Amino acid sequence: MTTEPTSNQPTTTLDSLRGEPNALAAHYTRFRVADRLLLSGHSHQAWPDVAAEGLTEAFADAAEGVDGKWDAAFAKADEVRAGFREVLGDPRAQIALGASTHDLVVRLLSSWDLRRRPRLVTTDGEFHTLRRQLARLAEEGVELVRVPAAPVATLAERLAAEVAKDHERTCAVLVSAVLFETSRLVPGLSFLAEACRNRSVELVVDAYHALGVVPFSLHDLGLTNAWVLGGGYKYLQLGEGNCFLRLPAHAQELRPVVTGWYAEFGALADERRPGLVAYAEGADRFAGATYDPTSHYRGARVFRFFAEQGLTPELLREVSQHQVGLLAAAFDRLDLPEHVATRDRDTPLGAIGGFLSLRCKDASGLQAALAERGVRTDSRGEYLRFGPAPYLRDAQLEAAMAVLGEVAAR
Repeated sequence: MTTEPTSNQPTTTLDSLRGEPNALAAHYTRFRVADRLLLSGHSHQAWPDVAAEGLTEAFADAAEGVDGKWDAAFAKADEVRAGFREVLGDPRAQIALGASTHDLVVRLLSSWDLRRRPRLVTTDGEFHTLRRQLARLAEEGVELVRVPAAPVATLAERLAAEVAKDHERTCAVLVSAVLFETSRLVPGLSFLAEACRNRSVELVVDAYHALGVVPFSLHDLGLTNAWVLGGGYKYLQLGEGNCFLRLPAHAQELRPVVTGWYAEFGALADERRPGLVAYAEGADRFAGATYDPTSHYRGARVFRFFAEQGLTPELLREVSQHQVGLLAAAFDRLDLPEHVATRDRDTPLGAIGGFLSLRCKDASGLQAALAERGVRTDSRGEYLRFGPAPYLRDAQLEAAMAVLGEVAAR
């Protein structure tokens, strides 16, 4: 039984987003989402029009306050932290912010004693942020173990087995919650987290491809003792410059070697370790230095927009599952030869993240042909990725997949 919404309750539902018009599309006029086939939502979703209010406010605060703008800017940063705490289901989380996940990964890696425990365990399915940086560390002598991401059903168990092989030398396991090429959810992260905790090995979970399309409550997932990376460039529509690192409780004594002067705010008179560089308490110890706060103004306004529209993690998951399922069904009806394009039909919809991944003989060629016909997608290696978004109506998704049939036939 459902109750009728009151005038101050958001009325966004799956049904309100499927038809003509999509109930959200009117809030994205600057990106013209109603008139374009933007199926790159897993990479860069459109910003709602109110994001411009954040950009304007940032300019106004700078113009009025000049160098005194920072109190207002730090308040916006706190709003962004609160937004990330909400999507993580962790209201007391210590959140460090950064312009990119790479900035935060580098600071995190520099806080560990890799001379004493020089072994890192990861997968061959990680996004380039981890792939490249870890590969470069391996060139300098860090021992890097890459576990095959497939089959994903046993990935957590195989990562845990690698930890058990040499846990005294293993510093950390670094793994995605959703694989960026295939859209597969990685099951068993709670098992992996327990295995790492029992052996005093750090666990870093890249949640970027989960937030906004897969509910990600850290408590429910058993990840309260893990480091969690993510950002808002993709499904959360926050734009660039809004990334975070969620710290576990045991992070309080770490001292990143890569450190900016913001990391000593509140610690300038620290006399606990005379002669050593001082660090602030909590997540501020992972802070950088002077930055452009404009992104936080935009991000804070978009987080408020999500709340105003009732775009909860649960609703966003429902919409995403409907849209990915619709795309999958439309692709199946094309009945393309498998050597042209195929998808993993053995994986249930509930085990897929926010996009449909197609394995193609020429993924980049199909992407380019689709772009010529006005369909925005992207490709990663042999995978062509269709990423819907909640402001798209069903007819747009079906039209985009029909264009794929046409270009594949050519």
